[in-house]
Amino acid sequence: MGERVAIVGAGQTLHRSRRLDVSAPELIDEAVQAALTDAGMGPDGIDAIVVGNMEHFEGIHLSDLWAVEGTGGVGKPQLKIATGGTTGSSLSQAAYYLVASGAFRTVLAVGWERLSDSEGETTTGIVTAFDPIYERPTLAGAVSGLAIMACQYQSKYGTRPEDAAEVVIQARENALRNPHAHLRKPVTTAEVLASPMLSTPMRYLDMCPTSDGAAAVLFTSRPGDRSAAWVRGVSGAHNHVYLGDVAEGAASFLNTLTIAAERAYKQAGVTSPREQFDVVEMYEPCTWAALEWAESLGLCAKGQAARLWGEGTTRLDGDLPVNPSGGVLCTNPIGATGLVRVAEGSLQVRGRAGERQVDGARLALTTGFGGSFWSEVMILGRDA
Repeated sequence: MGERVAIVGAGQTLHRSRRLDVSAPELIDEAVQAALTDAGMGPDGIDAIVVGNMEHFEGIHLSDLWAVEGTGGVGKPQLKIATGGTTGSSLSQAAYYLVASGAFRTVLAVGWERLSDSEGETTTGIVTAFDPIYERPTLAGAVSGLAIMACQYQSKYGTRPEDAAEVVIQARENALRNPHAHLRKPVTTAEVLASPMLSTPMRYLDMCPTSDGAAAVLFTSRPGDRSAAWVRGVSGAHNHVYLGDVAEGAASFLNTLTIAAERAYKQAGVTSPREQFDVVEMYEPCTWAALEWAESLGLCAKGQAARLWGEGTTRLDGDLPVNPSGGVLCTNPIGATGLVRVAEGSLQVRGRAGERQVDGARLALTTGFGGSFWSEVMILGRDA
């Protein structure tokens, strides 16, 4: 049995489309200082640092080295993580394992993205990751891959675009309460359905933005008297090489999320996720993904996710709030996005989420998602 691990500090920047007011190391430092302040800890209390971003999107090599003044990693052991879109959640899992193993007592996970610094472009980066003969001609980055998923889901359950639109409507409502969020302007169903079509059935307002921003989270085996969110379950799954590997008859397009969730649930003693979780911070890159992935997480029966949003279950004051922060649909600093989910989940469990706080939250579910349909899950609880 390894060390019990708790999150005692979480910080993030103001996320915007362009943060030209600071350099990249300064942007990172903004999140790191916020996490240290939250934990009531100085940099000397950190034993090691796990860092990462999507450096090939930004066109910058060895980003962990030139960012060291921002991360506070000078003279400390440092591990770089790069797992595509899952980088942020992978950072949190790597930090957890470094502490749980006893290798270090306190580890800081730091993720960031700053596309405005370069000519980097996410669609170009993702397109060239696919097989040049079998897949690249039919894929235009993240949008079309997710559109394939949405088409399959819509065909199977007859879900309407209006149902998917409700996801971003609620996300924007929640983002109004989150001062860190990138997109905070409310939208209506009519506005979502009138926005430009990207790839059927995906419209512009169905998709997440790209944001400049950073996040930092402190993991420790010695929380002392600090407010703590204990890690109760950790799991990841990745089993797709080609998009065609997603079986037509699979229970869900993202079966890796189901696999990862079931493993983490077993660790945390979760047998009824809908009833046991108080809050969910889901990595939802588009509205349609939120619907199917809620089902993959066992939050409702297959084909019933639209009812969760339509009946208000997922609202901040609902029975199972989903993304009180506004989620990825409102904020997406790609290399940090999954870490933001963990940061937000920890704040909820610790009762420090401010205006977006879910009353009485004791158990939080957080997820990460990335290329080749990689999924990661971390469960956080008020109790060890």
